[in-house]
Amino acid sequence: MAKKVPLRVCTGCAELKNKKELIRVVKTSDGLVTIDRTGKLNGRGAYICNDILCLQKAISSKGIERSLKINMPKELIITLEKELSLLESK
Repeated sequence: MAKKVPLRVCTGCAELKNKKELIRVVKTSDGLVTIDRTGKLNGRGAYICNDILCLQKAISSKGIERSLKINMPKELIITLEKELSLLESK
């Protein structure tokens, strides 16, 4: 019997993809929002493709805000864009 592959929906493009292909944005219990590189941090998570365009779509459609149940300040958006561009360049 084949092992079940976990699938998640990108909050930017709304495509269903393998969990390992996506990047998790997490809001921890103390309210800190960051990119979870391990995918194992405790907290509420939202998934996006490893693409700056998907992040921008998720921000403009407020997909990340809905998923994490927060209001995103401008500084947080800039921080997430910087972190994602670093991951994208690797």
